[in-house]
Amino acid sequence: MVFELRGSVQSFAKAIRRVPGLEFIDEEEIEGDDPSESPVVYLLIPDLAALRQMLSMWKDWLRGTKPKHGLTAFRDVFDTLKNLRPWGPQDRVLEEDRREIASQLDQTGAIRVEVELVFRFSDGIAQTAEEAVSTFVASVGGRVISQSRITNIAYHALLVELPAEAARGLLTRTASSIAGLDPIMHIRPQSLATTIDVAEREETAIVELPEQQRREPILALLDGVPVSQHPLLAGTLSVEDQFGLEPGTPVADRHHGTAMASLIVHGDRNVPQPSLGRRVHCVPLLGAQDQFPPDRLIVDLVYQAVIAMCAGESSSAPGVLIINLSLGNSRKPFHNKMSAWARLLDRLSHQFGILFLVSAGNHSGAVHFAALNTFGAFEALTTQQRAESTIRALGNHVGERRLLSPSETVNGLTIGAANQDAVSDVDRLGARGQSEPWHPLVCSNPSSALGPGFANSVKPDILLPGSREHFRLLSSGSSLQLVPSAASRAHGIKVAAPPQAGRENWEHYTCGTSAATAIASRTAHQIHDALESEYGALFTELPKQQRATLLKALLVHTAAWPVETADIIKAVLGPPDPTKHTQQKDNIRRFLGYGVADPDAAVACAADRATFWAVGTLEPDQKRSVTVPVPRCVNGLPRPHALSATLAWFTPILPGRQIYRSIRLIICEPGDELGMLRVDGSRRQPDQNQSKRGTVYSRRWEGDGAPVVSAEQTINLEVQREPDQGITVDEGVPFGLAVTFSMPGVVEVYEQSRARIAPRPRVPA
Repeated sequence: MVFELRGSVQSFAKAIRRVPGLEFIDEEEIEGDDPSESPVVYLLIPDLAALRQMLSMWKDWLRGTKPKHGLTAFRDVFDTLKNLRPWGPQDRVLEEDRREIASQLDQTGAIRVEVELVFRFSDGIAQTAEEAVSTFVASVGGRVISQSRITNIAYHALLVELPAEAARGLLTRTASSIAGLDPIMHIRPQSLATTIDVAEREETAIVELPEQQRREPILALLDGVPVSQHPLLAGTLSVEDQFGLEPGTPVADRHHGTAMASLIVHGDRNVPQPSLGRRVHCVPLLGAQDQFPPDRLIVDLVYQAVIAMCAGESSSAPGVLIINLSLGNSRKPFHNKMSAWARLLDRLSHQFGILFLVSAGNHSGAVHFAALNTFGAFEALTTQQRAESTIRALGNHVGERRLLSPSETVNGLTIGAANQDAVSDVDRLGARGQSEPWHPLVCSNPSSALGPGFANSVKPDILLPGSREHFRLLSSGSSLQLVPSAASRAHGIKVAAPPQAGRENWEHYTCGTSAATAIASRTAHQIHDALESEYGALFTELPKQQRATLLKALLVHTAAWPVETADIIKAVLGPPDPTKHTQQKDNIRRFLGYGVADPDAAVACAADRATFWAVGTLEPDQKRSVTVPVPRCVNGLPRPHALSATLAWFTPILPGRQIYRSIRLIICEPGDELGMLRVDGSRRQPDQNQSKRGTVYSRRWEGDGAPVVSAEQTINLEVQREPDQGITVDEGVPFGLAVTFSMPGVVEVYEQSRARIAPRPRVPA
């Protein structure tokens, strides 16, 4: 049933909860209401009789007849509605999808669409529904190319080719077209892979690589076919061509997979760094022209790839617990409802203990500056004025710059691109004719997709370097239009490139959220290496789920909002009322997530800070106490210091049920102990209410007063599993926790803290 609202989703939700027997398809979805759109909500109706009764009452209401005695709860519901109707063709083909289909029909004859069916748990009913759709497709001269049914994410879809005449029925959304078939939930254009910018190829000296260790890989790359024998990659990859894409992909076209593999193994080649000590397991999902195979559903490809790697005795890479997914569907921006691809990642992460790192997506379209009319006027602004103008321009069009599927994943980490790179000052001079919107401020690149995520959760989770993106002129006149620049030597990240002219040792430059995600994956691998080196079997023999959630926590743990950037976003987008601090932080986290992460701090130790970690499993309504020692050396020192804690977990998901994210964990604040440390909640991160909407809960407390610390002083943090919403989930939930105490300049912090913890790190032989 479709409810078209006249007010907010929250007002409707308050009324509908008083009606017995009704439930939201996704309860948490109502928290993601976007006031810029006309709200539409979908509810599950118990049976056909209840559906008919509700429609009858609605028609009576429109004629002025009030609900009968015993049904008065519907009065408040109907007060919030503009319309109430059954699911129909206009719901199966959304307007943005209709426009894309129309664009394809202008260029081609037959087109391919993904037809997602209403999921039925009964195999027999599901088979009947699929046959009904297949029969109709054949009757209009089309064909079913592929199909997939994945029960545990409530997914049943067909890849269908329709002749142009039949496809035009999707534009008018008539009941006689395929859009009128009752078994169908949605019809969308076939998924189109996001691309990367590459530019300025250059030959590089061949480097001697250390022989890669033969231990099993812990990181997998689902991406394009890489040039596995490139001088920078030879011996570093194990390629599993599950879908036979390698033979049909010309070597010269293998940009995406080669670039991502290079970044994971070596990092940005502008900065000399050691290569990883394990091979990276690669499963190509992109074929010719770095696109998805035309005869498969991408959700099915990802499912088959992960199952082959991780499930059963014959699994090809059972040790993998990090998967890099610098890919997305450029035709599927996130609009509050979880995509099947994101649901799949959430399910697989919980089932196998896998941390998925997913790119937020890029938007290369024009940014409109209504208050300016020439490029010269933009360049004449001060640094702060350019930043303010850019924030205002992006803020006016946030609905057009959303996350791209599957980056709304709840269990995975979504990576945005920060305006950072390692280009030399000399090479930076090559950016003449372009202008920087931020520098020296640090922010998300103008092309980087903006949050929030599902149920208004923090997304992107973190930012990592994606090049110092510039603007170039698109048009001027009544208003100025600038577009984010492509990658270049002057502002880019250096990676391996496919061979050319008979020579193999080529590199070029890339940028964007794909690159940032690969850097995040490399950092997660390095964190794992550091923990393995320090703790040996104490770490490596932990269950995969606990190791993966700990890596997730440690990646987010170092992230913080750049203070000047956050202040500008708050000043420009407001709201100006100082009491509306939650809305102010909503605007900041839309751009920054939890903040810009620091890979070096995530991996390395420092004398003036100590990071503690803990893992475990929480059963229903259970809590765990984690005791953190406070070093005596900070006692009485009136200096800036901080305590930060980041909790991460993998939630089971309940697709198609009242609550999608079934389990929530929180950190209970230690209360009086914070007063002893002279710290308060930080302005540099999302607040408690915003942080608890996903599967990362991060808190930071800061102060500059003198702590009062005794010789055996500790802080007790409680990790608590809140009561399950909807239905009770009996299974335990793995979690990882990272806690850091720091006082810059006090070099005894680490050693004093280390001396008080157990177990002791192993001593290398």
